[in-house]
Amino acid sequence: MKSIYLVLDMQNDLVHPEGASGKGPLGEQVRSREVIARTAAAIAKARAKGIAVAYVRVAFSDDHREANPNSQVFGAIARNGILKKDAWGGAVHNDLAPLADEWDIVKHRVSPFYATRLEVLLRGQGIERIYCSGVSTQAVVQATVRDAHDRDFDVVVLEDCCASPTAQEHENSMASIARFCTSIDSANAFN
Repeated sequence: MKSIYLVLDMQNDLVHPEGASGKGPLGEQVRSREVIARTAAAIAKARAKGIAVAYVRVAFSDDHREANPNSQVFGAIARNGILKKDAWGGAVHNDLAPLADEWDIVKHRVSPFYATRLEVLLRGQGIERIYCSGVSTQAVVQATVRDAHDRDFDVVVLEDCCASPTAQEHENSMASIARFCTSIDSANAFN
């Protein structure tokens, strides 16, 4: 089964200790769960096994014109001036940096399938299984799992490469998507 590993929203503003959210509870969970190191190892393993790696980023123009000001999530992003597409905060964490030929899918909503080229690329490459991980579990990971499942992809979540602002949110999110995906530790991925 042809597979891909989607690295979801692992951006400086969200996961770096100096990032806007990386300084807070989400960043604390990322660090305590060793999400950066585990994700870097998973990326290296996928590449070594010949499995494509692609990156999904939630990012906006400098003026945040794509952000809905009425959304609790996207309005706050715009007000705080974060996740700008071409700025440090919107970039993938350096420890997880994409290679030049790996996909960079920029999205403006929670789901990587909403108004992006992701599905066209997946179908064009004959992808049947999506491995995924990222932050936050209750947002992009859940949305990816549900939307990929409804598009008839086999979905595998690398649970130890995901985090939410609290351990409870992460656990609740993983429980809520259990019927739509397989959950594994990254050490068991890509075998």
